[in-house]
Amino acid sequence: MSHSLSYIHPKAKIGKNVVIDPFAYIAEDVVIGEGTWIGPNATLMDGTRIGMECQIFPGAVIGAIPQDLKFAGEKTIAEIGDHTTVREYATINRGTKAREITKIGNNCLIQSYAHVAHDCSIGNYCILGSHAGLAGEVEIDDFAILSPYSVVHQFVRIGTHSFVQATGKVGKDVPPYVLAGREPLSYTGINSIGLRRRQFKNETIYEIQEIYRIIYQRGLNISDAIEFVEANLPASDERDKIILFIRNSKRGIIKGYFDDEK
Repeated sequence: MSHSLSYIHPKAKIGKNVVIDPFAYIAEDVVIGEGTWIGPNATLMDGTRIGMECQIFPGAVIGAIPQDLKFAGEKTIAEIGDHTTVREYATINRGTKAREITKIGNNCLIQSYAHVAHDCSIGNYCILGSHAGLAGEVEIDDFAILSPYSVVHQFVRIGTHSFVQATGKVGKDVPPYVLAGREPLSYTGINSIGLRRRQFKNETIYEIQEIYRIIYQRGLNISDAIEFVEANLPASDERDKIILFIRNSKRGIIKGYFDDEK
């Protein structure tokens, strides 16, 4: 179902039971999955791929060319998974030749006025708060939450089940399962409330707490701390995710607020 006052390019691929409200703009190279709603004045530009049963609210702009001077007109994608909501006036740019795709997973919430720059990768069940901004090639893992007005430096990675406070300035990688707060942004504990909401067992939460006590409170440098964790704590999915994340960090991880010298 589309309104007569919307513009839909005849070559756009529109799934079954899609509703397109007045003054929406759908460009030629656009794919919209079954059951999705496109609100009034939403703009879907070339390279946009929308999954099933998504909600695109008024004024959102998806698939605009990157705000990157290196972009040379290459054909790239902005992809949104199933059951994801993009609220009013959020902007999601498509990729560049660096990765060729900006990707948002399933069951995400991109709140009003949030910005997702070129080549970002956002996992499933993530939340970007209102006015949050991601620079290019940011990676956000599943279940992470970025609070309103947070800003993330290019190439930063934010780990699974982590939570970044409102107005957080994220210049270093945020490891899995942690709370990141204060100024400058620092480790302030683990995201125990979020983990309990997602049915993590108490013993698993205590294990994660112990890992981060070693990393942030034993007075060890990061390399020595993760070697100690690997040698002395039993293997688990959570332990191994933390170790792998830190070892693969290119920008380094956030510091502990109580240890500025580390």
